[in-house]
Amino acid sequence: MADQPLLELSGFDAAIFDLDGVITRTAAVHAAAWKHLFDDYLRAQAGQTGEPFQAFDPVNDYCAYVDGKPRYDGVTSFLDSRGITLPHGDPSDPPERETVCGLGNRKNVQFLKTLDENGVEVFPSTVALMRLLKSLGKKTAIVTASENGRGIVQAAGVTDLFEVMVDGRDARALSLRGKPHPDTFLRAAECLEVLPQRAVVCEDALAGVEAGRAGSFGLVVGLDRVGQADALSAHGGDVVVQDLEALVVRDEAGITWRSATALPSALDRFDDVLERIGQQPVVFLDYDGTLTPIVDRPELAVLAQDVRDVMDTLSRQCPVGIISGRDRKDVTNLVNLDSLIYAGSHGFDIAGPERFALSHEVGTQFSKALDHAEEMLRPLLHPIAGALIERKKFSIAVHYRLVDPGEVSKVEEAVTRAMAESPDLKRSAGKMVFELQPQLDWDKGKALLWLLEGMKWKERRYQPVYIGDDLTDEHAFRELVERGVGIVVEHGSRFSSASFSLQDPHEVKEFLMRLSRHLDSQTP
Repeated sequence: MADQPLLELSGFDAAIFDLDGVITRTAAVHAAAWKHLFDDYLRAQAGQTGEPFQAFDPVNDYCAYVDGKPRYDGVTSFLDSRGITLPHGDPSDPPERETVCGLGNRKNVQFLKTLDENGVEVFPSTVALMRLLKSLGKKTAIVTASENGRGIVQAAGVTDLFEVMVDGRDARALSLRGKPHPDTFLRAAECLEVLPQRAVVCEDALAGVEAGRAGSFGLVVGLDRVGQADALSAHGGDVVVQDLEALVVRDEAGITWRSATALPSALDRFDDVLERIGQQPVVFLDYDGTLTPIVDRPELAVLAQDVRDVMDTLSRQCPVGIISGRDRKDVTNLVNLDSLIYAGSHGFDIAGPERFALSHEVGTQFSKALDHAEEMLRPLLHPIAGALIERKKFSIAVHYRLVDPGEVSKVEEAVTRAMAESPDLKRSAGKMVFELQPQLDWDKGKALLWLLEGMKWKERRYQPVYIGDDLTDEHAFRELVERGVGIVVEHGSRFSSASFSLQDPHEVKEFLMRLSRHLDSQTP
């Protein structure tokens, strides 16, 4: 962990990302389309001239001559490398015309055909980093030489990740030079209203890192997807990594965020966890995705009996609470243990066992605002297949797990419209869900602190443990940076401020069982 490169956010206001090969896995599609184009063309040339056919190399030729460049520049660059000169032609040239533009248009036809057949995949670590940056108040943009950029991000379902996009069509309309010139990156910084020196550039192409350096951007991160780390450094990359999950992010509050894949396992390092929590832990957990697997519909998340049993045993050894985005009554019925503390609606509604004499509600005055937002949302979301509205006492959750990725932007637009009509509400984001909540400075972290304070658990002999999988659980993890233990439940790409990780609810159960056995062994 110590060797992971550090991204200090105090030095930056924005991050600008390339698209193909950085956000989406379309670089391979581009490389295949270029190979299809040039191999057909070179084979025909060889037949006419009698010279031996030399195929297009989808790694070396792609990286050296076409990657990151505007399409027609890529055609010219590669043909120059083979000593071939063609008239430039016009962008309106049909694909069969033997001009630079004709060949470029032929490549685009092949690319779109492959894209339509196979769809668009994203790099989860890049999406996770972009979500983290946005949640921390940093601006984001996408810069791509592709004239299909907007269609690609729409198909990938990532339109909510950025404020500004500059693609090949914008470059052509504004007469901006393509990479390795910095024009498109500088245009994105201008639209974001940030200085280049206060922005990070993330690129996988040699031309892209060269453009970032030429634009005097504050940090240029090179992504080595094809084994060209030295070349990326030589062309201007300040930091070169194989994947963005290798970065460590430190926010302006001094809190460190790492990819969950880089966090130590709370099971493998169980003794370290015990050392930090001492003999009197106070255990808090999320519900969905933590105690039960993530399911398509909220009502299907049923707690297994063996998990309930270990929770029951543990609650008799130390205080145990559930802090969930669900309504308190809902999660109380699902867990069905009287010995636990329950905080529903992200902590807006709290109650505990009789022995704790615990009760707290925040936000009851916002009921009419939530009613109004719900009335707006239902007709807006009705035409979108898979969109689900879950009305809670203190919030409205809009689930889009079952929505086609290309339709997610419509879900977000509906939520944004409802929020605009309800200034008393704020929006938060979780895993595949948008949530409208009362416009109050209250979250799972604040609820955790309230519980620790109200129950006199702020004394140093009590050490809190919080286990959760959702983005909303980060509020609680941040409160435990200097005291206690945060454990994120995640097996994929996710940046978290937690100290340890568990992969899934099965590992959560195993951790709770070990903790219970440990506490039992300490009983005189």
